[in-house]
Amino acid sequence: MELCRTVAELRARVNAARADGRRVALVPTMGALHAGHLSLVAEARRRADLVVVSIFVNPTQFAPNEDLASYPRTPESDLAQCREAGVDVVFAPAPAELYPAGAQTWVDVAELSQPLCGTSRPHFFRGVATVVTKLLVAAQPHVAVFGEKDYQQLQVVRRLARDLLLDVEIVGVATDREPDGLARSSRNVYLDAAMRPEALALVRALDDAEKAVAAGEHRVGVLEARVRELLARAPHAEIDYAEIRDAATLAAIETLRAPAVLALAVRFPAPRAASGHVRLIDNRVLLPQRSSGDPR
Repeated sequence: MELCRTVAELRARVNAARADGRRVALVPTMGALHAGHLSLVAEARRRADLVVVSIFVNPTQFAPNEDLASYPRTPESDLAQCREAGVDVVFAPAPAELYPAGAQTWVDVAELSQPLCGTSRPHFFRGVATVVTKLLVAAQPHVAVFGEKDYQQLQVVRRLARDLLLDVEIVGVATDREPDGLARSSRNVYLDAAMRPEALALVRALDDAEKAVAAGEHRVGVLEARVRELLARAPHAEIDYAEIRDAATLAAIETLRAPAVLALAVRFPAPRAASGHVRLIDNRVLLPQRSSGDPR
């Protein structure tokens, strides 16, 4: 496994592979790797000959009051896991490598960035879109692999790749979960013994909504009310959002007539986190049932 710190080093390695006719895959991460990240690596390995994992805690997606300074960083463990997983190249640049002095160019995916996480974190997706674009340009992969847990982020990345005419296939991988169903996240380490069981409220809410839709409930207002009621049963849960949106455009809808995403963001107290809380996200794509008279 090769460790690259500069774009020039990364490009030299990738260009050599491309010259040999090898297919290149990129897995962008912010480190603190866990089994969820490794599932992305496995998918990248299935799709390509050379697997590149980037490890970079992107400063531009954090607001001043967020957890940039305390975001979990485990470089030695990350490299060991990458090596064991068969990663060919790890790209771990310093911030100045991706944001040189005087940098003033941003990538902004306007409409997809506005709802959900964009409402409470209006800075977030500009930072994400910009760094992902830089990574795609630097690594020049044939395919880039992202987790579906970050559903809105995945849609933003797909749109920027399409709009900027980037010659890369964007692949989403199903959310990897703990044995009890909680979505794996680098921030889960902040949950203490009291909050860990409460965090399962997200999974229960997603499961209940899916069952309700399967039983024929298509009214978004009713479904969102059920979800919020279930989340509220966790005494310390603070709902950031619990919304059902069109699965492709993230536009607001009133009735399920096509695939829709139920997206959740919930905060729990976490004394170990710099902000004093941990914000967890999760989602489920809901598929409305067709009636017997539906001609579709």
